[in-house]
This record gives sequence, C-alpha cells and structure tokens, in this order.
Amino acid sequence: MSKPLDLITIGRSSVDLYGGQIGGRLEDMRSFDKYIGGSPTNIACGTARLGLKSAVITAVGDEHMGRFIREELVREGVNIRGVKTDPDRLTALVLLGIRDKEQFPLIFYRENCADMGLNVEDIDPDFIQQARAVVATGTHLSHPQVEAATLKALTIAREAGLKTALDIDYRPNLWGVAGHGDGESRFVESQKVTEKLQSTLHLFQLIVGTEEEFHIAGGSTDTISALRAVRAVTAATLVCKRGAAGAVVFEEEIGDSFDEGQTGLGFAIEVFNVLGAGDGFMSGLLKGWLDGEDWPTALKYANACGAFAVSRHGCTPAYPSWEELEFFFDYQIKRPDLRNDVLLEQVHWATNRHLDWAELKIFAFDHRSQMEEMQGATAEKIGEFKCLCLQAALQVAGDKKGFGILCDGRLGQEVLFTAADTGLWVGRPAEWPGSRPLEIEPDLGADFGRLSEWPRDQVVKVLCFCHPNDDHGLWKRQIQTVKRLFEACRRNQLEFLLEVIPSKAGEIDDMTTALVIQRFYDESIFPDWWKLEPLLTVAAWRNVIDTIERNDAHTRGIVILGLGESEEKLAQSFSIAATYPLVKGFAVGRTIFADVAQQWFLGAKTDAEAIDEMAENYQKLCGIWDKAKKA
Repeated sequence: MSKPLDLITIGRSSVDLYGGQIGGRLEDMRSFDKYIGGSPTNIACGTARLGLKSAVITAVGDEHMGRFIREELVREGVNIRGVKTDPDRLTALVLLGIRDKEQFPLIFYRENCADMGLNVEDIDPDFIQQARAVVATGTHLSHPQVEAATLKALTIAREAGLKTALDIDYRPNLWGVAGHGDGESRFVESQKVTEKLQSTLHLFQLIVGTEEEFHIAGGSTDTISALRAVRAVTAATLVCKRGAAGAVVFEEEIGDSFDEGQTGLGFAIEVFNVLGAGDGFMSGLLKGWLDGEDWPTALKYANACGAFAVSRHGCTPAYPSWEELEFFFDYQIKRPDLRNDVLLEQVHWATNRHLDWAELKIFAFDHRSQMEEMQGATAEKIGEFKCLCLQAALQVAGDKKGFGILCDGRLGQEVLFTAADTGLWVGRPAEWPGSRPLEIEPDLGADFGRLSEWPRDQVVKVLCFCHPNDDHGLWKRQIQTVKRLFEACRRNQLEFLLEVIPSKAGEIDDMTTALVIQRFYDESIFPDWWKLEPLLTVAAWRNVIDTIERNDAHTRGIVILGLGESEEKLAQSFSIAATYPLVKGFAVGRTIFADVAQQWFLGAKTDAEAIDEMAENYQKLCGIWDKAKKA
C-alpha cells in the first residue's frame, strides 16, 4: 500500500557555517558558506534528492536561521510538517573547517538549542504512520527529553509495522564526554553512553555506524567484538562503515572477519572533506533499502553518495540527485577529485537547482544606454522610472507565478532591493552596454569578485554580440570573458543567462544562432538560460533546439528578447517559438516602456499614468504569449 511518505528522520538540525578557505585553521577563516546541517536534516535532504518522499521531525528557532532551515528544506522537497518553531530557543549553529585530509575542526553551538526542545507532545502518531520508515540518529538519545520524543516515535512506528533505522552518529561532546573544543572527536569511551545505546538498539531493524561508532555501541574497541555485542541485543541488520575499506553488511550472526559480510562496489576518489559523508552514505543506503534492492546494490548507492560527499564542500549541497547518480554509474570516474570534473559538476548543478519555471514572462528594463540617451533623463530620474517599471510588473503578476524582471544594479539598485522576496524571477545584467568585444560592468571588479555580494536568487545575465563569421581573435576574447563570468557564477552559486544577438554582428540564416550556441558549448559553458532574438522560421528554431538539447539536457530553457519590435512581429515569433517546450517565454523591454519613458522624462505623464500604460503593454504581451501557447 502506497504511503504519502517514504521516511521520517528525527533529531538535530543546524545552520552549518563552513570555512571558505581550505587548508587554514578555523581561527583564521575569513569567510564562511552557509548550509543546512544536522545528521537527520542532511539525510532527509539526501534521500529527497534521490527521489524518496522525505520528512524530518526537528525544531528551529523563531528567527532568521530557523526560517533559513525551513525554506531550504522546502526547496529540497522535504516535508516540514514535523518541523517545530520554538519561540524560546535559538537555532543550532555549527562552525566547520577543512584543515587538511585528516583534520576537520568543528564547533557545535547547541546550548539549549531549538531541536533539543523537542518533547513527546511534538510527536504526532498520525504523522508518523504516514511514512514507511522512521530514521533516528544517536544525538537525540543523549538527553532525557529528546530521548523520550525519539522513543515515542520509534514505538509508534514499531506498533504500526513501519521500518526503523538508526544512524549511531556518535559525537562525544554532544553526549557530554568531550569538551567544546573537541567537536572533531569521533570516539571517546563511555560506559554510560554504551549502556544508553544498548537499551534502545532492539527498536531498530537497521543500524548503521562507523567502526568507532560500533565501538561505543558495543563497548569494545575491537570491531568484531563490538559487533557481536550489538548483535546480542538486537536482530537488526548491521552496516559497518570502514572508510576507504568500504562498508560491510551483517544480516545474521557476526563471523570472525569482515569477509563474511556483504559488500558493494566502492569508488576510489580523493578525500577532500569527510564532514557529512556519513549522512550521504546513509541517504544512498536508505534509497536502496526502501526500494527493496539487495544489499550489494544498496551499498553501491551508499558508497557513491559518500564519494560525492567527501569530494565536495558542505554536506547537503554535496549530495547527488538520482539522475546524477545514474549518470555517474555510466560515466565512471574520469578524475578522482570529482568536484573538478566539469561534466559531472554540470549535472550536479543542473539537477539540484531549486525552483522550476514552467513559463517565464519577463519585463526587461535593464536598459542603461537607451534610457540615458532619452531627452530629459538623468541617473536619478532613470532610477525613479525603473521603480515605476517594477510596480507595473507587480501589478500584472499579482499573486501568479511565472513573471519576472530584468533590471541593472547601476541605475536600478532600488528596484533590486524592493524586488527581493516578491516571487518574481530577477535577472541582472553584467555586461557594459553595447560593448563588442564584450566588456563587463566595472562595478563587478576585475576578477568579478563583487558577484559574491549578489543575492542568490538573482540570475546573472550577459549579452554577447557575436557571429559565426567573427574573426578568431574576437571570438577568443569574447569566449574568455564569458567563460570567466560563467565560472564566477558557479563559484557564487548564481544562475547564468547568456544572451546572443547574431543579427547585430552580421547577416543571419537558419543556422546562424545554432552555430553561435554550439561555439559556447564547445568551451564548456553551460548557461542555465538562453536569451535569443526572435527567430521567424521553423528551421531556425529547430536548429537551435537541437543544438541545446544535444549539448545540455538540463538547461532551464529559452526566453525570447524583443529588440524593440512591434507587437505584431513579436506575435509572429511567439506563434512559432511557443510550439517548443524548451522556449519558456519572453524577456521584452522597449516594446513595453520606450514611449512611456520618453514622455515621463519630459513630464508629459504622471507616475500613475506611466505605471498603468506599461502594465497594459506588458499584459498585452502576456496575452499574446498565452494565446500562442494555447494554439
């Protein structure tokens, strides 16, 4: 019988602040990347990426970091019904660093944190019974209150015939047997911890841990002896992780060696970051277990997910999608440092992007030189007018999805501030207007370092005037600029829109735009979005679509630019383009605002009149696109 959820994890959640500098002391970190963390939270996200319907029972504070965790879980596709917002406690924080291949310092800020406020009243039996499995982690067995909540969830699960699993996840300082400065420590002997764990092991059908974690669960530093001690109190399947030696599954009695257990395919890759690797491993293992695969197959999934985790920065962000995992099994290891494999990283990025834009109708007013040339325009007045453009866009969008704006930060900064959190798709240009060869806005810095200041929901747009017949030197210079910008976008986790207008650089035919697009793919540039001029023949569109799909199965799609064309000419282009699912909509500007702007700058239109007329023009274009799609 199908259930709404495949699994519910229960336990800690945190905001992980990962040191951005590799190879330095945590004391010397200059910047940190912010991710969600906590073993159960990571596992919920990792399994969701693999296609399972996951939920987590945890708690966060009623503040910015708590909202960050809730929003990230939603973006990852995790059910948050069991996420409690605690008005009295703060969200847990963890500071982490990558010192070298052996040292990964971390500090837990968990003093009376929100997830330690979970209690038995927070466990809803109806919610638990919606899942096929409940997955607990060891930290929430360390304190009477959260232990009681965890045991209630497990008892309900067992009585309802659900599967139960434990990731031992032993952190000595979270059990109070190591100091705050020993967050990196993975093992400290403690008879008290051993007794506590052994009192609960009978509740599980699957128990997973490293050799050190089985040492604490079994009360012995000899792994085989520890496994036998665990077997004495539980009939669960035991999965022992052995680092580079792989993992071993014991379904029944523990033999004299690891050779008597079951193993799966391993992957020889570079170890870059062990933090979160166990949660990645657990995600892959649960995928196989809940899908009914045999243990060698489940271990193959687990080992691959663990390999991705140790090769990348962060925990949840490192975990693969199911599509990525399947690609990896076919692709195999081309280089041991997986994070530096261009094709693999492209699949990782593209299949784990948040949000999905089924259609996109963009009001583009990122124009700078065109507005500066208008009579009566000043930088201040242009900024004010762009705020009116935003109001027109919001008026048309209302509470509907699929609308967006293109606006620059030099003359339209106030618009970008206001547009945040409106639900609009927001694109922002990076090019210096009209430049050929391409030059980038100076405000981005010579190394594009200022991109680190852009909010992550802003899409970096760049317009490159290029043509297949351009000479080699021009192509080389323009490709170098676009590629540097593309790579800077990836570093800063920003989506990238590439706009090309071959007709401004030479004569065009049905192959021209397709050839330009192929040139960028040949240089390993994979735009999330393409912005293309209106193509008026079926052959031209077919060539473009074939080129994009042949090179990148995961692109977001295409939007059509306007070039100031009339509504009639845009309607002609829309009628052809709308037949292709890859074309998601349009990004049109001057057709909407040009006449209005000139009159407003001269004082011939009021703010209200300008907003209403632009909204009417924008709405007309939306109607033309909608009609083309329906046809």
